[in-house]
Amino acid sequence: MKVETDIVERILALMRDSGNGAYFGEAVTETEHALQCAHWAVRAGSPPEVVAAALLHDVGHLLHDLGEDFADRGIDDRHEDGGSMWLAGYFGPAVTDPVRLHVAAKRYLCAVDSTYGDGLSRSSRLSLQLQGGPMSAEEVAAFEREPHFRATVAVRRWDDAAKVPGLAVPGLEHYRSLLASVARNREAE
Repeated sequence: MKVETDIVERILALMRDSGNGAYFGEAVTETEHALQCAHWAVRAGSPPEVVAAALLHDVGHLLHDLGEDFADRGIDDRHEDGGSMWLAGYFGPAVTDPVRLHVAAKRYLCAVDSTYGDGLSRSSRLSLQLQGGPMSAEEVAAFEREPHFRATVAVRRWDDAAKVPGLAVPGLEHYRSLLASVARNREAE
């Protein structure tokens, strides 16, 4: 129980302390974005692991000090890798795979849905180019074989929808017990 409590407290503190900056050109903060994404996952009736992935999908942004304008400077921060690696010591693949693959899901959706790119924000379009653009046919096929493919695509769609200024959603404390319930006790493994 101690490991679960520790990581949950670290996550909530990170989001409280570092998530108040603007969310990369959007009209919400990073924490507001995360909370909205988790809210949409709950509204869709998702299992706890997918709700946790939705809440944590951008935690990698909070782990570096590149600032808000890194994409404008031509930098891909690879937040999906940093976030999933940081979380992997505490959560299983049902949480970490959608975190690791949510950028790939944007590239995937751009490749398979001709209208998807039209709905992306300016910031998402800019980062898409830094992240490799739409997937090739081979990349699409490989992505569709990922074990958490469907959950990842859902997280990506909620990610895109989670940019509404002033949207009333539950706060961080609402997710404390959910995160603890899906966190792994490394000492018990």
